[in-house]
Amino acid sequence: MKSFFNYRSFGFTTLTNALLASYSKLGLSDSAFLVIIQLESFAQDKNLLPSENEIAARTNMTPGAVSTLLQNLLENDYLELVQNRDEQGLINNEYSLEPLYIKLDQYLQDHYIETKTNSGKQEIDTSTNPVNELARQFEIEFGRLLSPIEREEISAWLTVDHYDPEVIKLALREAILSQVYNFKYVDRILLNWQKMGLKTPNDVTTYLGDR
Repeated sequence: MKSFFNYRSFGFTTLTNALLASYSKLGLSDSAFLVIIQLESFAQDKNLLPSENEIAARTNMTPGAVSTLLQNLLENDYLELVQNRDEQGLINNEYSLEPLYIKLDQYLQDHYIETKTNSGKQEIDTSTNPVNELARQFEIEFGRLLSPIEREEISAWLTVDHYDPEVIKLALREAILSQVYNFKYVDRILLNWQKMGLKTPNDVTTYLGDR
């Protein structure tokens, strides 16, 4: 029998608990949510446009059933097909779950997530946590969920480097405008701004406006 350690070579799929707890409230069926989980798994493995056959091979569904579910997700604004330019300048089609996460964000803004604490049940408004807020912004822009390491990097920007959350958002915006979707590029932007003495959102916007 293989040990758990051997299975780690297959990797792990990161999925926010907020989506696990709320997908039915967003109007998603169990089968549609399974397709979404598979899309996230493929995306985190750098396959941003898996075929119906590839998804079906991981489930008990037929390719035809997967195709119908994908079409329903597209038509009901849970999923979209976008075009992005790769490092070689070629344009590729990709699935993006940004519409789903926009719906999730709206749901979380309108409701509270109930969690258990040592003292019982407590309602927590996730929008008050700057790490969660920034993580959601990155997930929307990158079109995928962040890894635990990436979330830790956001936390370090706030608690170790003491970057203003709005400055981090501006750095993310600059990365997206440059069509570079990775944390190293955002970190490089933040470091350059820090070296230039740009510490506040106003400093950055003034600098960007003067370029």
